[in-house]
Formats: sequence, structure tokens, C-alpha cells
Amino acid sequence: MNFNRWSAALLVVAGLAAPVAAEPRAAFVARCAMCHQASGSGLAGQFPRLAGRAATIAQSPEGRQYMARVVLYGLTGPITVDDKPLMGVMPGMATMSDAEIAEILSHAVTLGKPAKPVKPFKPAEIAAVRGAGRVSMAENGALRAKLVADGLIK
Repeated sequence: MNFNRWSAALLVVAGLAAPVAAEPRAAFVARCAMCHQASGSGLAGQFPRLAGRAATIAQSPEGRQYMARVVLYGLTGPITVDDKPLMGVMPGMATMSDAEIAEILSHAVTLGKPAKPVKPFKPAEIAAVRGAGRVSMAENGALRAKLVADGLIK
């Protein structure tokens, strides 16, 4: 009888536990590789490469916030990456959990050969950006333009 009660309690607790976040590479491949490619090399003319660039952007607090905002709320319009114009749409993915977004961004900063290692993104960082309120794709574009002008994004 006690075994049945404990078994039932364990099943209830297990069912209420937060889901375990996906392995970072697998989450990146499932959510991001269609456009940015599994290697992070991007697609010419449409989607920017992340390999080697994401780590550079994530070196500053402003760059980290920008990366979280783009994953959460998207980006559209023309941008220039590696001196080449790109025109594409990055859809917002705010339905993902803070933990999954943190894992995906943490994987993105390892792609290519980063000049300097970057600390992993934490779910609390993503939660803070989410908590600051929804922004439009155009607002993310304006933030990107400012970060480019400030030399934080190349």
C-alpha cells in the first residue's frame, strides 16, 4: 500500500517537473539550422553567418541583449554582413522557453573559431530581456543599426 502511494506521488511530481532543456546543438539544429545552417555559415543573400560572428557580438552586454531580442521578437529588413547586403526575415521565437533560447545562443557563440571564448547565456538573461517587454522587428533593426554604428556588430 505504501509503495502505491509513493509511486503515485512520484508520478505526480515527475509530471509537474519542468521539462529538461534540449542539448544545445540539437536545439540549434532543430530551430536555426534551416536558415543559418548547422555550421552557422548562413545562406548567401538571405541569412547571415553566425559562425565566428555570434561570439563577437556576445562580448558586450548590449550585443547579448540584441541577440536575445532577435531570437525572441525577430528581425526583418536589409542588413549588411561581411560587406554583403542581405534581405531576409528572422521570425520571433518567443514561444520557446528562456532555457531553450539560452542554450541555442550558447551554442551559436561556439560556432566557427571565436577569437575569444564567451560565457554561456543564462535563462535569467533571456527572462530579463523578455520581461523588458515585447519589441517590434523594426525596433530590433534600429538597435542593430546603433550597435553597428558603435562598432559592436560588424
